[in-house]
Amino acid sequence: MSIPLIYNVRSVLQRRVSTALTALGIGLVVAVFIGMLALANGFRVALTRTGSGGNALVLRRGADSELSSGLSRETASIIGASPHVATGADGRPLVSPEVYVLVPLPRPGDSTAVGNVVVRGVSDQAWAVRANIRVVEGRRPQSGRAEICVGGRIAGRFAHTGVGETLRFAGRDWSVVCHFTAGGSAFESEVWGENEQFMPVFRGEVFQSITFRLRDAAGFEEAKRALEADQRITVDAHRESDFYQQQSQLLDRILRILAFLITSIMAVGAVFGAVNTMYASVSSRAPEIAVLLTLGFRPRSILASFLVESAFIAGLGGVIGCLLALPINGIVTSTTNWASFSEIAFSFRVTPGLLGLGLAFSIVMGVLGGFFPARRAATLPVIQALRA
Repeated sequence: MSIPLIYNVRSVLQRRVSTALTALGIGLVVAVFIGMLALANGFRVALTRTGSGGNALVLRRGADSELSSGLSRETASIIGASPHVATGADGRPLVSPEVYVLVPLPRPGDSTAVGNVVVRGVSDQAWAVRANIRVVEGRRPQSGRAEICVGGRIAGRFAHTGVGETLRFAGRDWSVVCHFTAGGSAFESEVWGENEQFMPVFRGEVFQSITFRLRDAAGFEEAKRALEADQRITVDAHRESDFYQQQSQLLDRILRILAFLITSIMAVGAVFGAVNTMYASVSSRAPEIAVLLTLGFRPRSILASFLVESAFIAGLGGVIGCLLALPINGIVTSTTNWASFSEIAFSFRVTPGLLGLGLAFSIVMGVLGGFFPARRAATLPVIQALRA
């Protein structure tokens, strides 16, 4: 025979202050837990959105990043002539040999505070190769001019990145002529310009990567084998979406481990709070427990009743934590991408899955905190309980 839930609800309402404090403590833990995972989730999504499954990215053989790669003009010409490369409406191959460098840019209002930003030199075909790139203010850089386009995520986060302003790096002044978006991807944390303008001031006659649109997205493996087997070039080909997803794995894993470590430490305090609350409840309700046992309720029913009560209080805390975490959804922050050592801006992403995970985490804390008090209530001798 189970104890009616109304009994637990009445008990919770009688102890409003202690219940509220316990629920709030659990709620804060849940909010931090969701916040840390939302941070990792936002970073991962920004990088996985960066690549397209219909594009291939080519690096020098053995290079694990664009920074460590180097490709000649001859290599770019050979890849551009590959039958696996798609062509645009004008008949030109959709291929973009690209320069990739890190440049320290100053923060607004403090020239001593800097952050590393990816400066990417692209061909005029890059805007067609990556179909999610949209100019939202200004115009595209014109060929032969020292003009750049700034990603929307970092526009305003660094000095002199507004349209019409002049940004100085690599010993030259560059006119900011546009801002662009890229579907929330890491490209929005980059500065783009013409590759032919960047090559003389950065790396000479060397590209760091070559990105091209596949004629057939399902034919990537065939294109990869053909390019890597070509004796004229020494390259590795990657599906662009897979490459950037791999780039996100290290920091994503670290952030998730930190989330569990930090919240585990905080959860210890929340669990002890639940333990104290439930022990106090057991002590104050000892006569009631004796009456329940006398009426024929089994010890396991009392154990289950107190566990349900503890889980209910923790669930309230979980709801509070979810409500506290919701406002951070969409807030733009930035961190260092350890794969490229550049700053990447992204948004916190609080998803229904994370909210559900936070709620489940709160209930687990409640059950852990309520188990020993519930066990004590279930094993309390009737005579001792009546004397309490």
